[in-house]
Amino acid sequence: MQQFLMIAAAHFLALLSPGPDFFLIARTSLHAGWRIASGACLGIAAANGVFIAAAFAGTAALRPDSAWFAALQLAGCGYLLYLGVLFIGHAGAGGLGGTLAPPGREMHPGPHPAAAWRRAAGMGLLSAILNPKNALFYASLAAMLGPQAASGWKMVYGVWMFSVVLLWDVLVAALIGSPAVLRRFERALPWLERASGAMLILLGAGVTVFMLAR
Repeated sequence: MQQFLMIAAAHFLALLSPGPDFFLIARTSLHAGWRIASGACLGIAAANGVFIAAAFAGTAALRPDSAWFAALQLAGCGYLLYLGVLFIGHAGAGGLGGTLAPPGREMHPGPHPAAAWRRAAGMGLLSAILNPKNALFYASLAAMLGPQAASGWKMVYGVWMFSVVLLWDVLVAALIGSPAVLRRFERALPWLERASGAMLILLGAGVTVFMLAR
């Protein structure tokens, strides 16, 4: 139980640190509402589930010195740079006026909310699966757990982590996507998007430089 609490605490504290997934959820929720953003939340949780399963299964591809992992890192950096440029280029373009809806009414970005939800889910899946930090993080948690852990406990850890990621991200989307919070964010939205884009670009460029310098 002590080991479970330690790993669960480390996992949750990592969720509290804003990263590419957080900014994707925030931007989607701000522009389309939390219901559409829940698609991104599910995509992110699914990608985390892949890394959790791979790490606990001892997949060799997640080793930092493997060629596959190096390719994953480069692809992830490229996607982070793309998201950063996208956020900065469209900062404040949509505003918040179109996303605000009267209480009790749905907030949709267009006439096809189901398609928007699927697109958000795809973006969330790509954002998380191409983030090299996720692979490293779950590989380190698997190392903390150790190879002697029973398969039943590994399943408990995996289900717990997947559930926490999904519930936390949906909570973030719901809080940011509420009309009251949206109105407060209206003036700050362009700066939030520019800051988010700059952080994504710095992260992607920083990891790329580090890899090339090794």
